[in-house]
Amino acid sequence: PHGDFAHYWLHNEMLQVEGKKMSKSLGNFFTVRDLLDKGIPGEVIRFVFLMTHYRSPMDWTEEKEGQARVELSKWRTATDGVEASPPPALFVSALADDLNTHAAITEMRGLFKSGRFDQLKGAGNLVGMLTEEMAWSHVKHYVMHAEPGTFKVSGHAPTISVSRPLLESISNRFAELRQAAIVSKDFSAVDNLKSALIAAGIEVRMSKSGVELVPGSDFDPAKLEALQ
Repeated sequence: PHGDFAHYWLHNEMLQVEGKKMSKSLGNFFTVRDLLDKGIPGEVIRFVFLMTHYRSPMDWTEEKEGQARVELSKWRTATDGVEASPPPALFVSALADDLNTHAAITEMRGLFKSGRFDQLKGAGNLVGMLTEEMAWSHVKHYVMHAEPGTFKVSGHAPTISVSRPLLESISNRFAELRQAAIVSKDFSAVDNLKSALIAAGIEVRMSKSGVELVPGSDFDPAKLEALQ
């Protein structure tokens, strides 16, 4: 490690993997770099460990990784385009109580359930989550422009020709689904549409300014058109 790898070091309890002590002799030893190289986002790794107080045994499991992915995905969908507010006192108090991250995460779950997404984002930012820097895709965001007769992704050449009705349909559907999800706290429909777009090689981000897209190398316009 070099630079600002860490400002404070805390000696945590035993680290386990699927309920067993991490040990080279057991063949279950790995580093954070190993997890990153496997494609596990750093934010997910952080979330898994923050769910446990540092004085308690930390158990890395595939189930916890999956839980972290699902929960963070919902939180990111809810906080996209939301301006962060200062985290609430209960969240800060949890961290001040011997760095009780388990209690802090519980407070964040309460913020999500109650729809206080601005405070959720502020709380997440304080512990290094829900930030642009920690976004799961580290490539530049591209913006979808509603130009007559075309579907243009800024910075992506060539321009992809798609009918304006399809462009508006995708945008409107996302806006309607997201608004309904904010009220119901059920983001399954939003996540399903996002998954379909990911299958087309696109990551979708909702913000106050509209719909943001991150096209990958496997971007497939035909799959996008199939969603209409």
